Amino acid sequence: MTQALIVIDMQRDFCPGGRLAVAGGDQIVAPINAMMADFDAVILTQDWHPADHASFADNHPGAAAFSMTQMPYGPQALWPAHCVIGTPGAEFHPDLQVDRADLVLRKGFRAGIDSYSAFFENDRTTATGLAGYLRDRGITDLTLVGLAHDFCVAWSAMDAARLGFAARVAEDACRAIDLDGSLAAARAAMRQAGVTLA
Repeated sequence: MTQALIVIDMQRDFCPGGRLAVAGGDQIVAPINAMMADFDAVILTQDWHPADHASFADNHPGAAAFSMTQMPYGPQALWPAHCVIGTPGAEFHPDLQVDRADLVLRKGFRAGIDSYSAFFENDRTTATGLAGYLRDRGITDLTLVGLAHDFCVAWSAMDAARLGFAARVAEDACRAIDLDGSLAAARAAMRQAGVTLA
């Protein structure tokens, strides 16, 4: 029981028609479902934001979506409101095999701080508890898939490697936002962090 599939944020708002749609996001649902049987554990993460979340451009008068602002923890992209708690957009894609999941980890529920990584809030110190869960189960090898490749998947993979897990990103089962070259930057950063891109 050492191998886990970490499925990042396969939610309606990140798929075509959603509030923060990633091009082709729905195309990876079937490949992800097919991968699940190959792993000892499957963990799903779920963006879970209150409506007053600090990363929403709407909550910064005059700010444009996809612009940058400064937070106490550093630079922060401002996003269209998405994955708001209790809304249809926060639900998993209807075709995702959620019943296969051992754990659903919700992140981003603190209004004042964003949470790209499955392991830490964006302050890089507030832990989600995922590392402890994996270690308690004896899981050492992680394969990460989902949305978006260049943000939540990349940050999760780099944190996994930093925490001592063997981290691999299955790129065919990811899609990227690619904001101002963010995909190339994320891929370079992942390689530097010791993440395997496959």
